[in-house]
Amino acid sequence: MKKALVIGGGAAGCTAAHQLMLQGSWDVTLVEGSSFLGAGVRTFWYGGHPYTFGPRHFLTQNKRVYDYMNAICPLRSCADHQFITYVERDNAFYNYPIHEDDISQMPDNDLIAAERKAAVGVANAKNLEEYWIGSVGQRLYDKVIDKYNKKMWLVDDNKRIDTFNWSPKGVTIKSGPRAAWNTAMSAYPYAPDGYNRFFDVTVEDVNVLLNTRIKRFDIQNRTVWIKDEKLSYDIIINTISPDELFEQCYGELAYIGRDFHKIVFPTENVFPEHVYFLYYANDEKFTRLVEYKKLTHHKSPTTLVGMEIPSLNGKHYPLPFLSEQELARKYFDLMPDNVYSIGRAGSYRYGLDIDDCIEQAMIMAQQVKEGGRDYPVPMEIWRV
Repeated sequence: MKKALVIGGGAAGCTAAHQLMLQGSWDVTLVEGSSFLGAGVRTFWYGGHPYTFGPRHFLTQNKRVYDYMNAICPLRSCADHQFITYVERDNAFYNYPIHEDDISQMPDNDLIAAERKAAVGVANAKNLEEYWIGSVGQRLYDKVIDKYNKKMWLVDDNKRIDTFNWSPKGVTIKSGPRAAWNTAMSAYPYAPDGYNRFFDVTVEDVNVLLNTRIKRFDIQNRTVWIKDEKLSYDIIINTISPDELFEQCYGELAYIGRDFHKIVFPTENVFPEHVYFLYYANDEKFTRLVEYKKLTHHKSPTTLVGMEIPSLNGKHYPLPFLSEQELARKYFDLMPDNVYSIGRAGSYRYGLDIDDCIEQAMIMAQQVKEGGRDYPVPMEIWRV
């Protein structure tokens, strides 16, 4: 029996462990530093309401990934979801991402139209600011893009953000159907405890070590020290920040974290009927609010709203800076055959969500089944 080590028990790690176990020839150990599996996708309860750390609807265009999740954790559609953003300058709420119909309702729509007509395009854009001004003009950029991204990434200048093709909003203003990401399947589990069954089922036959951190790594020899015991493996699948595997020998990779606040309101609902997320594009410290009942369909005379404030608390979002991605690549280059690094942190890619993490794990397992291929998992699933 071949031995595999999975580092991290989020969506990528649990799927990787499950996919290897399905092959029937692996003894899999999964190491998780916290007391639970699922990371930010684990459902907890507050004030009688289920919630996750930030919104976690299941959004994918990959039917195989959807069917995989749905078979373990039955899903229901939430395709009616709407996102809106508050623009204080206009004292108005608009669709998020911004829509052609919204622009026509803005008080300065004639000036915006003139700037859009004169926009130089994005062919020579070197950073996020140039990218957006070149596509929508200065006025609309100032109104809905500038302050939001500064607080999202804790920067004082959006020129620092020099990778910008990860944005699902695209270059141009959205038109046509209003539902955000309307080409994807959007869903959420039926179960009151959300995705928890997925994490329980995927590791049923796996040796899971919770509250456990690896004390030392020798990645070149696929060897680690766990609880003072030296252990070697045929393959290692990593889902934590890749710099941690090499004692940050080239320097520490940067991340943005989140302070997450839970607020119970004494009303059945707070948001409009189909609105799940409220974004705020102004000087507020928080980036968005989420009303969890819209996702969970929980029944209660009160409602739970989550507030997200960007901070340095945790490693939730890899930075969209070329310098950081190049640093991550240096760590990837140190990884030998039969060592994979997947998931949002493991790939050091901001744009990965639950479905992408599952897809990466499936591709990794297929590569292993076919005899193994050099790291990394193919770039095309990084969604960059």
